[in-house]
Amino acid sequence: MIAHLNGHLAATGIDHAVIDVNGVGYLVGASAKTLAALGSLGEFVTVHTEMLVSEDSIRLMGFASADERNWFRLLTSVQGVGAKVALAILSILSPAEVQTAVARADAAMIARANGVGPKLAQRIVNELKDKAGAIALGGGGAGAAIPASGAANDAVSALLNLGFKPAEASTAVNAASDELGPTASLDALVRLALRKAAK
Repeated sequence: MIAHLNGHLAATGIDHAVIDVNGVGYLVGASAKTLAALGSLGEFVTVHTEMLVSEDSIRLMGFASADERNWFRLLTSVQGVGAKVALAILSILSPAEVQTAVARADAAMIARANGVGPKLAQRIVNELKDKAGAIALGGGGAGAAIPASGAANDAVSALLNLGFKPAEASTAVNAASDELGPTASLDALVRLALRKAAK
């Protein structure tokens, strides 16, 4: 899995950017906020990524921050929310604003995004209210262990892909990260997190 790209911003479109990494151009779907944060063409940028694999396509999504990527994962875990809708939400709301909307059950704030009706917005806040706290990165306590390590973010993603709920994945990875320390490899984190989650 590609976790991030470091390269030069080669081109941008309405909903995507092309990152040139050593002569290879990676097209990444992106929110309006990410596109604005990337800066000018030719600048060196770091983009956090999420790979979406379906029967007929493989797409790379790009994010200006790991927080935004994590909220993209959370949003797309809700039934009826695909990549396009998640990017529309993240185009008008920062990760902190999405977290606030979910915490306050403010469906109207979510519904401001293109393609998000009142019913879907309500489902998003209902389904994510319990999950959001566990994966709300940058907070104090155990959650603070995650942003320090890209491996921890990827370990959470690995557990989510195995069917764990976000809260379970974050808790298990935090516990593994605390035990192994900040230099732990992704492989070691995932193995220990799986053992902790199974207890």
